[in-house]
Amino acid sequence: MSDTHHEDVQSHVKTYIKVFVALAVGTLVTVLASNLHLGIILGIIVALLIATVKGSLVAGFFMHLVAERKVIYWVLVLTAVFVVAMAGLIMFSRADQQGRQQGIFAVPAGRVQVPHEEKPTNGHTE
Repeated sequence: MSDTHHEDVQSHVKTYIKVFVALAVGTLVTVLASNLHLGIILGIIVALLIATVKGSLVAGFFMHLVAERKVIYWVLVLTAVFVVAMAGLIMFSRADQQGRQQGIFAVPAGRVQVPHEEKPTNGHTE
């Protein structure tokens, strides 16, 4: 009985060490990715992917959520639905403005190029 318990503990310790190494590698990848000039959109996507993988490892193994698969999948689906709904609301509000510059999508003054009106060339000055 004691040998089985000892082997079980050793198995868990090996798993924790592997997860720790994966998190350390993830941290190195994060640092290396921060030095790349990926642009805003691609940079955000890469950062979110790295954070998702690292967060999943922490939640799954250190918080022991790997055994809670059914509940975790339902929470994950619910979270994804809310993320899509919030992104949809932002896109809807952006499209609803129809070119008006207001709210959080307002462009700072001096950034919008306003077409200038041409003066009539028929010789009359006003």
